[in-house]
Amino acid sequence: MELKQEKTDKCSIVSISGRLDTTTYSILEKMLNELIDGQQDKILLECSEMDYVSSSGLRVFLMALKKITQIKGRFIICGLQENIREIFEISGFTKVFEIYNTAGEAIVQF
Repeated sequence: MELKQEKTDKCSIVSISGRLDTTTYSILEKMLNELIDGQQDKILLECSEMDYVSSSGLRVFLMALKKITQIKGRFIICGLQENIREIFEISGFTKVFEIYNTAGEAIVQF
């Protein structure tokens, strides 16, 4: 898995590529915790290059949403590949998270 982070005038964007699984989830968890602890209250998780997510990765998404909600921020996900979108639908995550098809669609929500 590879992570890239950039800050725009509207939000912090974290892009994930590769597999988010039991061996890599802690890297994403650390990055998101650092952003939120640093009072970044608008985070966009760009997932168009993420090709696999395990239950450990899903837990990181939930943790980040809970933590950012406590500081009255927003956590938006975009670019889910079809197989990952299905996992989100089956697990009920599509009802919990704000999910958009593209980063452009998501950024204007902030």
